[in-house]
Amino acid sequence: MRYLVESFILGALRRGRSVEQFLGPCGSAERPGVRYVEVRATKTSYEVFLHTVEDVGGEGLFDLGEFPPFDPDDEACEFGRLLGMAEDPLTALIVAEQRAGAERGRWVNEGVVQDEYGDFVRAGRPSAASPDGWPWPDALDAV
Repeated sequence: MRYLVESFILGALRRGRSVEQFLGPCGSAERPGVRYVEVRATKTSYEVFLHTVEDVGGEGLFDLGEFPPFDPDDEACEFGRLLGMAEDPLTALIVAEQRAGAERGRWVNEGVVQDEYGDFVRAGRPSAASPDGWPWPDALDAV
């Protein structure tokens, strides 16, 4: 199963591993982008980053970490925008839910967000919902 149950999300974060969630499209037809959120463990806290990148991928090119930032003039966005920090992993998930529209049942291990993007591309880049019918979250803190 691709999506992590809450205990696996929390366990991954406690072990110092990141979790990610693909949030779908942003921008316009003339300038498409995609968003994903990451919860990253540091030595003393958990950081929540929103990544907004140009949708330059295609069949065979799914590595979102290699895509250029959606706003090239915003240096902070090159590595994601810090939405918040938390002392424990559950609070970090709540920050991601409140600030980015993340859903508890849609988290994946680090790197699997590329597969989510691949499904999105193969489905024709649906604008209203993920290929499996899950509605894209509102762009709460998007560009």
